[in-house]
Amino acid sequence: MGDSPINVPRLELDSVIGFNGSVASGLKVHPGREHLIYPLGCTVVIENIATQKQDFLWGHTDNVSCVTVSPSGKYLASGQVTHMGFKADVIIWDFESRQLYARLTLHKVKVEDLAFSPNELYLVSLGGQDDSCVVVWDIAKKEAICGHQAQVESAGITYCVAFSNRSDDVFVTGGDGTLRVWELDRDNRKIRPTDVTMGQLKRVVKCIQMADNFQEPFFFCGTTTGDIIGVNMNTKFFQFLGPEKEKFKSGVTCLSLIKSGQLLVGSGDGEVALVQFFNKVEKDSKNKKGKICFEKKRSWRDCKTKKTCAITSIALRGDGHQFYVGTANSQIYRFNFAEFNCEKSKDNANQGAELIKTCHSHEITDVVFPYGTGELIVTSQYEEIRIWQLKLKKEIRRQVVKNMTCNAVDLTRDGKTIISAWDDGKIRGYGFAAKDKSTSLVEKFLIEEAHSKGVTALACTSDGLGIVSGGGEGQVRIWRISKSYDPRGKDTVSLVETMMEHKGRVSDIKITRNDKECASASTDGTCIIWDLERRKRSQIVFSNTLFQAVCYGAKECQIITGGTDRKVGYWECCDGKGIRELEGSKSGSINAMDVSPDQNYFVTGGDDKLLKVWTYEDGEVIFVGIGHSAPIKKAKICPNQRYIVSVSADGAILVWKFPQEPRIK
Repeated sequence: MGDSPINVPRLELDSVIGFNGSVASGLKVHPGREHLIYPLGCTVVIENIATQKQDFLWGHTDNVSCVTVSPSGKYLASGQVTHMGFKADVIIWDFESRQLYARLTLHKVKVEDLAFSPNELYLVSLGGQDDSCVVVWDIAKKEAICGHQAQVESAGITYCVAFSNRSDDVFVTGGDGTLRVWELDRDNRKIRPTDVTMGQLKRVVKCIQMADNFQEPFFFCGTTTGDIIGVNMNTKFFQFLGPEKEKFKSGVTCLSLIKSGQLLVGSGDGEVALVQFFNKVEKDSKNKKGKICFEKKRSWRDCKTKKTCAITSIALRGDGHQFYVGTANSQIYRFNFAEFNCEKSKDNANQGAELIKTCHSHEITDVVFPYGTGELIVTSQYEEIRIWQLKLKKEIRRQVVKNMTCNAVDLTRDGKTIISAWDDGKIRGYGFAAKDKSTSLVEKFLIEEAHSKGVTALACTSDGLGIVSGGGEGQVRIWRISKSYDPRGKDTVSLVETMMEHKGRVSDIKITRNDKECASASTDGTCIIWDLERRKRSQIVFSNTLFQAVCYGAKECQIITGGTDRKVGYWECCDGKGIRELEGSKSGSINAMDVSPDQNYFVTGGDDKLLKVWTYEDGEVIFVGIGHSAPIKKAKICPNQRYIVSVSADGAILVWKFPQEPRIK
């Protein structure tokens, strides 16, 4: 049947909406100043800053754990995580051609960090907790020169590595109770460590910034205790510690050195600060040289974000006239340094900061297109509903419900109401205020205690006045909305019928176009077709599976189903008999399914991370989309059949070009 992705053509990826903000220093600006580079799942994304055109580097088999760029921008390097007992790859990419240059395999389980030497002769890689080795690679020969244990046995994990700015033979590693300067002996194929003399000071180093190209050669280390360590490169001695008065809360998570000698500091509580270090001469001190001290000059936090979220990346554009900041909740800010450094900026909440990219940071539970258009999508996740403009890859509206998960969303046909299912057992309806410029939505109705074990699935009728919902306890309920014409009033919703036949969680619901019938899939191994006029069961389908998805096809005379048995099942609506069974996946459950508007094709996705396009009549896979690094949760074909949108458990939204008719034939 052509199920294997090797034997069928690939779907063309149009764009992605996503950024893995949890990767330390994962956001980079290319030295050419025109591109952002960042990880998303098992992919490295290269995005043009001006045009937002995206290129994708495929090659990793699991999530990317670190990214670095060579000083000239000729090469990129990325490392990954993998399963226990397996080796994790380091890949060097040629930036110009966007092709894989070398695949380097030595580390076990995880690559923690990477760094290029200043003249791009070497790449140093640092293994994670299960590996604990540092390896130097010859870039030209694409082979390892030498390796060594990253820390002594009494120390903890080593987290970061940084190369000297002026020598290809010197680099630094830091971590939990370990801080080392390494020298490469190329002739003897050895690296020799020197432990930095710290005295009684004990710190956990999370990031390193080299400053050895100044008159006084130093490097700076950000620590989990919220201070910055300065170490002399020549003597390998701890030199200074700061700030003295006000430390960074939740630790220093990233550092970036501006050409002027100032430091940009990111902290675990969402603070971005500009720090100046200078010589301070004590009045009573006989040593007129004084000591080096830190002073915070500017500080910024996103006041609109009520939750504090760690700063994980600070990337300079050029010499630092602009810089980009990445956060753990997958947001990217662009700063104008002149405005950030301005004296008046203390009273300015913006301070030259512009939020340029927002992405999901949790599992996406559902996605839906508005009726008749492929320009917008609505997605749901933990605490949030978001509305996206696909062409610009931009979030335009968001609704937040604290500490709750939105399990499903649907839109009324007129596009004026978003209906959402939540795990607190409530159904919430949201609309848009005509003159409201706020980014949030307006609550139109709230159904309290809609389901006792959370609302797990729902669908609305074509007139926008009916809702069919399913719950974790297995009930299917029909609701009727009574519209309120008072601009300040809310709609009222009444319960029409409760249908209790499922014994497990209702995972999906679909309604026919004429609103006379609906199908509900459940994890109890049944799929029930309901007569909405009589409000009774019409037919029932049994199978040895946990049903996850159901769709109407073949002029709504048939339904197709997917579940944990990895099969795509065709069933007759009139008698509930099985017509055909196809192998939908070779590994893992089928979680997502959608039929094209012309009903000639359908798509599936699931735990195998593959999006598959099928012909409905022949039941053959004709295109496969490879790009997700986590299980696909939902997939939808847009109403004009131009795009397919798939969403996954890692928060990624992938937009694929729907294959056109001539290509399919």
